Amino acid sequence: MHESISSLTSVFKRNHWPAIATFVSVICGSLAYLVVTPPKYETSVRVMLSDKQLSVSDIGRDLTQLSEIGESNPIATQAELARSERVLVQAVTQVSLKGVKDVPKTETLKEDLQVTTIPATNILQISYKSQNPLLTSSVLNAVAGAIVKENAEAIRSQARSAREFLETELPKKRSQLASAEAAIAQYKQSQGIVSISDSEGNDSAQTQNLVTSLADLDRQELALSTQLQDAKVRNKSLQQTTDADTLENAYAMVRAGQDEELKQLRAKLADLESQVAIARKRFTDNNPTLIKLIEQRDATRALYTQNLSKLSPQNNLTNRPADIASDPVSQDLATKLILSEIESAGLEVKLAQVRDAKAQLQARVNRLPAKEQALSALTRQRQDIAASVDLLQKKLEEARIAEVQLASNISIIDTASPPINPNWPNKPVVLIIAGVAGLFLAVGVVLLLDFLDGTLHNATEVGKLVKLPVIGMLPVLPDSSLNVENSKFLNNSGLVEPYRKLLWTIQFRSNKHLQVVVVSSTQSGEGKSVVASHLAAVAAMSSRRTLIIDTDLHCPTQQKLFNLAARPGLIDAIDGRATLAKAVQQTSINNLWVLGCGKPHAYPSRFSDSARMRTLLAEAAAQYDLVIIDTPPVTSSVDAIALSHNSDGLLLVTRPNFTQKNTLVQAVSDLSDNQVPILGITVNGMNSQTEKYYRYPVKDYQPLEHQNDERRVLKNVDQ
Repeated sequence: MHESISSLTSVFKRNHWPAIATFVSVICGSLAYLVVTPPKYETSVRVMLSDKQLSVSDIGRDLTQLSEIGESNPIATQAELARSERVLVQAVTQVSLKGVKDVPKTETLKEDLQVTTIPATNILQISYKSQNPLLTSSVLNAVAGAIVKENAEAIRSQARSAREFLETELPKKRSQLASAEAAIAQYKQSQGIVSISDSEGNDSAQTQNLVTSLADLDRQELALSTQLQDAKVRNKSLQQTTDADTLENAYAMVRAGQDEELKQLRAKLADLESQVAIARKRFTDNNPTLIKLIEQRDATRALYTQNLSKLSPQNNLTNRPADIASDPVSQDLATKLILSEIESAGLEVKLAQVRDAKAQLQARVNRLPAKEQALSALTRQRQDIAASVDLLQKKLEEARIAEVQLASNISIIDTASPPINPNWPNKPVVLIIAGVAGLFLAVGVVLLLDFLDGTLHNATEVGKLVKLPVIGMLPVLPDSSLNVENSKFLNNSGLVEPYRKLLWTIQFRSNKHLQVVVVSSTQSGEGKSVVASHLAAVAAMSSRRTLIIDTDLHCPTQQKLFNLAARPGLIDAIDGRATLAKAVQQTSINNLWVLGCGKPHAYPSRFSDSARMRTLLAEAAAQYDLVIIDTPPVTSSVDAIALSHNSDGLLLVTRPNFTQKNTLVQAVSDLSDNQVPILGITVNGMNSQTEKYYRYPVKDYQPLEHQNDERRVLKNVDQ
């Protein structure tokens, strides 16, 4: 766990600048969004739906009465009607007449208008958002006013229809009443009858009762006929609206609309129709995918028709699936049609009963004397017409009052006022979201860069990558300590100790006495020549006769590191032009000699595995306590592999943030395949890990400031 946290910390330290840049970019983008995005203001208005409206007429109370039919909800119905085209057009027109600028179109207003129902109440909350606070409040108040006006206009329209019908029928009834009265007067004059009692004698009371009863039945018949006529007119209007011509169709429409299985089949059928339409554009008619979709659609349609036929035994709806009442408003209307049809049937039954009772009374009246019978019929007819005139006159006055009163079920309880502060963009929310998003993006950038980075970063990665021991971690050397000759390197214990530790680790990890050690790296620039020279200097400090052999004939370095003059060296000793004793050069450090490359050769690779090289190495091992061989990188030449077979082992040098992981793996694989004894891996150029164990004088060693400089110098030296 501690290693994971430490690894993550190091990853963030390496890529902190891209992470900071990403985070700052997101924050700047959010600030730019806040500056560029125009503010939007939101407000709301509340309206309440109630059936407790004061009306001075019975018709007004009947028209404002709410009824919950089936599963329909009046408040939900009003919520849908609030977003209807008629209401929105009225609202837009009203706002435009007030001179408000930038009035939205009805399509845009319908999309932006939010209508919600306050739970457990009959209150609707209507919200709207725009860039103009005055426009926001004006639009909402206009919409609320249009809803109230539309509701009142619907009630007034029904009252107007009733008034127009009554104004047409009342003159007819009055004309009939006048005719009836004239007929009675003419009959009495012709028969010489002053009153009914003149002709009926002792039976006058009975005759009067029969006439009165017939008059009552006539009034009931007229009232029932009027109600039945109203019900039929209402039924016809509902049938035209719902497209249901019979009661069975309306009932089946409601049941089909509420049936959950049919709902699911309709949704599935619509989805399959959409998929078939898309497939027809993409494939030919013989395509298996299209054929399969068509088969699924036909099977679903057949199942839907089968289930629908169960609800409608007469098979009235199977050919008209579009007539099914699937939305709340259609179901409400279809249910009203059913109840109205039932009411009509009941009125017809009552009317038949009244007519039957009337026929029975009429039969009794027929048994009266002919003169009285005729007069009774005329009197009864006049009474019926008079009752009808009184009823129609009363209803006409009620209809006129209801039409003028403008009663409504909807009232505005909260008006909208222009908002002061914008609702969006919410600066704290935007900045918080930007901060969280920037943080996640910064982390993602850091992890992505670390994933794309193919270089080694620490000693732990080296050990896990190649499964070899890391036997040394060497510090970053300042520029003044790269050249061993006349430098303060040997006097700085903070720089010397890591090399001493590396030297002792090499010796103690080996089962035999180490005398010839090859120092190499995976690629140029990792500091192998500097490591070899400083390791040799530390060995010489321990009174060991130490010899450095520079076998990197492609790019010799050791003479530069020790400031030695160009003299015959390794190539001259191999060719026999000079002995080993004459070819080596004494350095200013006691017990330390250097065997340079000598005269350049056109084919340097031919000497590494020659017999003369093996003889020279054996001679050097006999004369010196420790021989350190500086070779070319493993990936660029086979010299390191060839020389390692004539040595006690190879020390592989890596460098953090420079050595490529795949290159290191390939180098170790090549060495293992060629059976090269690898003493271990040393990590050169460490800073923070080394500082945990050694405290370096600041004036002599400043790793962070000189790390890039040393890398540049090492690259120039190795090349």
